[in-house]
Amino acid sequence: MTGIAIIGGSGLYQLDALENSRTETVSTPYGEPSDALTIGSMHGESVVFLARHGTAHTLPPHRVNYRANLWALKHMGVDTVISVCAVGGIRASIRAGTIIVPDQIIDYTWGREHTLYEQDLAEVTHIDFTEPYCAELRQALLAAAAAAAIEIVPGATYGATQGPRLETAAEINRMEKDGCDIVGMTGMPEASLARELGLCYAAVAVSANDAAGRGTGPIEMDAIKRWLESGLRGVKLILQQLLQARR
Repeated sequence: MTGIAIIGGSGLYQLDALENSRTETVSTPYGEPSDALTIGSMHGESVVFLARHGTAHTLPPHRVNYRANLWALKHMGVDTVISVCAVGGIRASIRAGTIIVPDQIIDYTWGREHTLYEQDLAEVTHIDFTEPYCAELRQALLAAAAAAAIEIVPGATYGATQGPRLETAAEINRMEKDGCDIVGMTGMPEASLARELGLCYAAVAVSANDAAGRGTGPIEMDAIKRWLESGLRGVKLILQQLLQARR
């Protein structure tokens, strides 16, 4: 089977529009994926869906088995992966509810299993990660957003932090100085593992809150959920347009 995979982040635990769906459990050399894969079709396109945190949202970002997740998707024969994720807005113009298609990433995570190239190697293996997201898929997402009349931010630097706690205001200040526009907890090593596996990978992010120190008060979890629900409605329209364009 060839087609597209969608990894759902916080707030996106299933694809209601997936037709003729079935689930399949995949075992990998790297352990178990976050959940069973859901396989079906949307708008005539083969789609594999995986809930990054599990369908019950029980896996924190630092405990997600990113290697198993990406390996399982590759095993199913997909060549294209869209990551849907929640982020906080660092740049003043990226307020809660904004949809972003990032084009760069800075990795602040630590202790995560971050490569497939570490055992039984004939030689040390490196990958080019100059442009961390697939340019072709990014352009398809931008075109789909335009077709759906959804306003988005067409480029941003994603700062990937360890989690599961949110950041301090001082950490966000440092990240802004580093050039980060948004902050999330799942962007790495997901993006680099996709590159190692030869997958065309891009992300569409929903800003669920102003990052620490950027709002008018403390970050409220209930408000995050409300903004996620609002932003994900736009993301689903973008995905619909993208899949229709691939037919």
